[in-house]
Amino acid sequence: MIKINKLSKTYGSNDAKNPHSFEAVKNLTLDIGKGELFCFLGPNGAGKTTTIKILTGLLRASSGSILINGIDPETDHLSSKKIIGYIPDMPYLYERLTTTEFFEFTGELYDINKESIHEKLEESFALFGLIEYKNVLVKDLSHGLRQRLIYAATFLHDPEILFIDEPLIGLDPYTIRLIKDLLKEKARNGMTIFLTTHILALAEDIAHRIGIILRGELIETGTLSELYERHGKNNLEDIFLSLTGNY
Repeated sequence: MIKINKLSKTYGSNDAKNPHSFEAVKNLTLDIGKGELFCFLGPNGAGKTTTIKILTGLLRASSGSILINGIDPETDHLSSKKIIGYIPDMPYLYERLTTTEFFEFTGELYDINKESIHEKLEESFALFGLIEYKNVLVKDLSHGLRQRLIYAATFLHDPEILFIDEPLIGLDPYTIRLIKDLLKEKARNGMTIFLTTHILALAEDIAHRIGIILRGELIETGTLSELYERHGKNNLEDIFLSLTGNY
């Protein structure tokens, strides 16, 4: 579903003599299959968010290639956007809309008919505990409720591939459990999920496979059991720190 081949991103001039150039992602190659829940780990500034922004079409790569379910997002960005969902670490919501208006607006962007939007609104708002906030302005929602709304809106068009940058920031324990269970269910039903997180326990709990990036380079990838065996350790924190501790 996601094929990344020798992907690189340089900020500033590619001229080696330019002291202001910075290579955020270096020669990244990854294949992520249908229904896989892939957790992308790394220290701050390692290249995680840059990678997601390239995959979602928000940044242009300096070199390399990407295929999203066989679609090149650089040459056919509209087709790729129809099949993906993206939840950034700091999502932007239109604060002067009510939660219902924001949900309806999102559905219209994906050309979903109004009847289907309203059916999904009732279902999604019930799932995410938003029924009593249907007529509340987005600006009056707490951070946690905003996050629930962005998840509800992102799932509205049933994306085949979901990208999430830090899925649990600022969420209460109830919402954390809700999101974790939902992501597992979506993956079981065939959705491909690519997420970044600093919460290693989350990766241990939900990931089918884990990748670790450091200074823009993929330095490790595998299932939890493969990582444990390869490094002779029985927890992800020890593995992560041993690989990135001097960063």
